[in-house]
Amino acid sequence: MRISPTAVLLIAVFAVLLFGGKRLPDAARSLGRALRVLRSEAKALRSDSATAASAPSPTEPAPRTIKAAPGAPGPARPVARDPGTAPRG
Repeated sequence: MRISPTAVLLIAVFAVLLFGGKRLPDAARSLGRALRVLRSEAKALRSDSATAASAPSPTEPAPRTIKAAPGAPGPARPVARDPGTAPRG
């Protein structure tokens, strides 16, 4: 579909009447800035998703650490066993 030159002229006249001659350049400038920001954000989003897709996923979750409450006894230490003895129990 092609827009005729008459339609473009009518749109321009309507915009000048609606916004006024002084505010029209400011509105166009603001629209240009908004489009520039939108494009840069879309580009950053695409690059982030591409980076996340190419990064290897961890096979095991990170171990959780739990801190003891103040004044509570510390964690028990594992007892070293002699490899030649059978487990108790």
